[in-house]
Amino acid sequence: MTDIDIYAALKKYFGFTQFKGLQEEVIKSILAGKDTFVIMPTGGGKSLCYQLPALIEEGTAIVVSPLIALMKNQVDALRALSSEEGIAHVLNSSLNKTEVKRVMSDINNGITKLLYVAPESLTKAEYVAFLQTQKISFLAIDEAHCISEWGHDFRPEYRNLKSIIDRIGSNIPIIGLTATATPKVQEDILKNLSIQDANTFKASFNRPNLYYEIRPKTKNVDADIIRFVKQHEGKSGIIYCLSRKRVEELAQVLQVNGVKAVPYHAGLDAKTRVKHQDMFLMEDTDVVVATIAFGMGIDKPDVRFVIHNDIPKSIESYYQETGRAGRDGGEGHCLAYYSYKDIEKLEKFMSGKPVAEQEIGHALLQEVVAFAETSISRRKFILHYFGEDFDNKTGEGGDMDDNMRHPKKKHEAKDEAEKLLQIVERTNEQYKSKEVVNVLVGKVNAMIKSHRTDTQPFFGSGSDNDAAYWMALMRQLLVAGYLKKDIESYGVIKLTKRGREFVKHPTSFLMTEDHSFKDANDDNIIVAEQGSGDVVDDQLFKLLKAERKKVADKLNLPPFVIFQDPSLEDMALKYPVTLEELSNVFGVGEGKAKKYGGSFLTLIANYVEENDILRPDDFVVKSTGSNSALKLYIIQNVDRKLPLTDIASAKGLEMPEFIKEMEAIVYSGTKLNIDYWLEDILDEDQQEEIHDYFLEAETDKIEVAMEEFDGEYDIEELRLYRIKFISEVAN
Repeated sequence: MTDIDIYAALKKYFGFTQFKGLQEEVIKSILAGKDTFVIMPTGGGKSLCYQLPALIEEGTAIVVSPLIALMKNQVDALRALSSEEGIAHVLNSSLNKTEVKRVMSDINNGITKLLYVAPESLTKAEYVAFLQTQKISFLAIDEAHCISEWGHDFRPEYRNLKSIIDRIGSNIPIIGLTATATPKVQEDILKNLSIQDANTFKASFNRPNLYYEIRPKTKNVDADIIRFVKQHEGKSGIIYCLSRKRVEELAQVLQVNGVKAVPYHAGLDAKTRVKHQDMFLMEDTDVVVATIAFGMGIDKPDVRFVIHNDIPKSIESYYQETGRAGRDGGEGHCLAYYSYKDIEKLEKFMSGKPVAEQEIGHALLQEVVAFAETSISRRKFILHYFGEDFDNKTGEGGDMDDNMRHPKKKHEAKDEAEKLLQIVERTNEQYKSKEVVNVLVGKVNAMIKSHRTDTQPFFGSGSDNDAAYWMALMRQLLVAGYLKKDIESYGVIKLTKRGREFVKHPTSFLMTEDHSFKDANDDNIIVAEQGSGDVVDDQLFKLLKAERKKVADKLNLPPFVIFQDPSLEDMALKYPVTLEELSNVFGVGEGKAKKYGGSFLTLIANYVEENDILRPDDFVVKSTGSNSALKLYIIQNVDRKLPLTDIASAKGLEMPEFIKEMEAIVYSGTKLNIDYWLEDILDEDQQEEIHDYFLEAETDKIEVAMEEFDGEYDIEELRLYRIKFISEVAN
């Protein structure tokens, strides 16, 4: 196919006249029938790389994708491009027999150009037998990092894809696509799919329009989040939380404070999840508060901010989740709240997993700590992680993070850098960062003892600085290219060529002071300056958005399927009033202009005056009262003498959490009579003994009581009796 034909197809199907980044080269590779591997960050236009060739080529392309929501979204968007409903289909467990028949019939008749499947669907014998009889143009594997155990989202069912593909047909070209992959994961994907000779295309991971910011996580985090969201009133945003409980809590706090917000997590039934996702896509709500179950393949181009209430498990997750902001090239603010306590929590979650998995998990987590605490350019840090060099002076978006806008002090650390690099060399490059720091500060552990490093003259030679200082310096030497982490051995620190040079001929090394999140308080919260997403005619742009919403509602489609934001901005710049003019607007094209353009053209033709823009009201955080409903539920059911375990599980609470809720009730002055429960677990003498203890103790701290009774009672028994004690004695 000639270049002209590719461009004609791009204009015909998608309304664009130009390809983005590497898209054109990737598409040519696929059309030439070559195995192709694409590493392209979120927002880089990854899906167009396989959608356009599939629409052009003879036969049906199979797209393997991990999430039903992701498939549904893409199928809706493709159907909006064509008069043929069957141009794209999903084949997964959500279909009934009639729907499966319809899909097979459309493929048979050459109507379906893209078939989206989950890996599990490809193992079904009837589907394999059917696909063997069809002309398959190529097989694309989206989110290919799911193949690798070193990927942040490893899925075992992805591991067997190669053998499944071979059953369908031996000469089918394979296209692997991912938005986040370290060099190690890239190698893993190619090996696992047996496409080591694939044409590999790696786009830059730099998203210059995204602003990265980390704030300390204080007890006032709710107020800070609400303030931030109010400053971005009317804009779309996603807030990620680690637990379902926090999702519900925060969504309620936002709603009470006048923000249009909905929760999204795996604990909600499928109907509610779909409804909330659609509300977000259809702009009936501004903010989704979600666990990471939300967002993969949510192709909403105008998400203006992504907030992490809890820091993610890996840089890949962080990059992928923040990458959902500003896909249209407009403003995208990425704000994360960090406290080391969250890291400890994540480490606890890992403790039950196999050792190798724990090793990988810890290595990934330490990178997150480094990212949060570093004071160098966050963009440079992220790009270094993905194996890409970045220069803040010449690179695009070089000042778009809190560390670059509010730089910390630097000091000369030539001698310290030399000392650290020498220690790595003298300990034969066999330690991870933590051990290297232990050697410097003179802290002995089993590993250091076994190598007899503690007997060496250099052991403890850096004890005039603390461990945090050395850890910060090591991170900066890694990003500056003097050291590297050997990922094969879970992060052992090695010298690079540049590092060896430095040891021989030390030169100046300016070290930036790290952030300290130890005593985070509200005084060191910095609100970053906002980028502006102004359009030429702001008022017209708003009217066009409202019209898009109306059309979308009528057709039951997400607004961006009608026209994306940049298209509306272009309309607000060019004032098109004929179909021909409209089809020359960015991202519209002839088909879309005819299909949806009528009412927009009328609106633009009749458009006359501008509106005033109202500022948000003064800022007050209201509490949700959400806890009061739970408290009432507990009080009523304790009165009814229901088993405490039943009350807890009815509200999805683990026993320690439930006890905490009961403690809050009695400590705020309400009586709770749990005698009926205590009688089953403690006899009269035991109760008397604990009663006497609390009566005379100087503190009601449980750890002190545990020490006093020296293992005689477990923590739960003491906490429960303390509830009875406070209830009777204090209330």
